Amino acid sequence: MALPLLVVAAAAVALLAVAALSLVCIIAHVTATKMPSFQRHEEEKYFVNAEGKKESVPSIHDPPTKELSVVVPSYNEEDRLPLMMDEALDYLEKRQKQDPSFTYEVIVVDDGSKDQTTKVALRYCKKYGSDKVRVLTLVKNRGKGGAVRMGVFSSRGKKILMADADGATKFADIEKVEEGLSNLQPWPDQMAISCGSRAHLEKDSIAQRSYFRTLLMYGFHFLVWFLCVRDVRDTQCGFKLLTREAASRTFSVLHIDRWAFDVELLYIAQRLKIPIAEVAVNWTEIEGSKLVPFWSWLQMGRDLLFIRLRYLTGAWQLETRKYN
Repeated sequence: MALPLLVVAAAAVALLAVAALSLVCIIAHVTATKMPSFQRHEEEKYFVNAEGKKESVPSIHDPPTKELSVVVPSYNEEDRLPLMMDEALDYLEKRQKQDPSFTYEVIVVDDGSKDQTTKVALRYCKKYGSDKVRVLTLVKNRGKGGAVRMGVFSSRGKKILMADADGATKFADIEKVEEGLSNLQPWPDQMAISCGSRAHLEKDSIAQRSYFRTLLMYGFHFLVWFLCVRDVRDTQCGFKLLTREAASRTFSVLHIDRWAFDVELLYIAQRLKIPIAEVAVNWTEIEGSKLVPFWSWLQMGRDLLFIRLRYLTGAWQLETRKYN
């Protein structure tokens, strides 16, 4: 008698699991926004230049006029931003002196900060000029992914680098991700992505973390691998270099605005067969992270599941539309 009861119980559990998964799929599909929202507020259609005057933002669909655009998403970063900007601009200026053909811009995207982030960034605009440093202030907080996307869509570079405002990655390591990008040539349709990676530092970071945070980290890595991206060990390093074509194609269909946007970006790239390199970079943890370990990771876990299910059910598709 015991064996049939076990079989019945196992069948019941399996049916419940299938029913639960079906329900989650339906919820994911029904609640999905079919196309990404690209609406700009009127104030977000302009940069403020060094003289305090408004300049219309360019479009990712315009021909590039710079070699490199650096997009720096910033939310309440008045304290950490100066260190990053000093290091980045010192490197970029030296590089330009060595090679006058190298041109660049740094776009600081203030993601609806409540502090003086815009004011701090504008000091660099005044010092270096609004052709080299631009400040885009968003009316309300969109999330890191939304801020990066707004910066990308307002960029002029042949290549576009995402760089965090905390300066955790040594900026000179851009040469490493550039080499990674170059090694991917020939680029199909001029599209390629090179990701900075902290995977080589994982053992040291585990030794400094609590068991709970280590468990969360491994859980997140497993979900990323199982649901979305298998060929990139560190999807969350905020130091990524994209060709202009790859940035335009991927960000035009990106839906996630919060922390898990990196995963969707790379998931899209894999689906589009855009070649991806992963390159080890120097990285130091900087105090002041906006990531709240449990709740942020719970949100990211939900987003990972929805990324897979929404593309799987056709709620999200890789169709693009031109955005200005």
